[in-house]
Amino acid sequence: MKRIIAGLLLVLGLSAGTMFADDGWRQRRDIRHDDGKIAHDRGELRRDLYRGDYRAAREEQRELRREYRDVNRDRRDFYWDRR
Repeated sequence: MKRIIAGLLLVLGLSAGTMFADDGWRQRRDIRHDDGKIAHDRGELRRDLYRGDYRAAREEQRELRREYRDVNRDRRDFYWDRR
């Protein structure tokens, strides 16, 4: 009886451990998504500069700075996570 209870507790403990595992794939997906947004904003910046729309280009540069800051923060958290 004790072995059955110990076995059940072991199985429950192992399954609960996977629930609280690191979500590294989710962080990588977020970084890839941010990279895609950066590529899109860079294309819009090139288009605005080509057309001579400097006000829109300035706004795109602000967006790019925000996106770079976000992706750098995500990468720092992903690679230097000490939890």
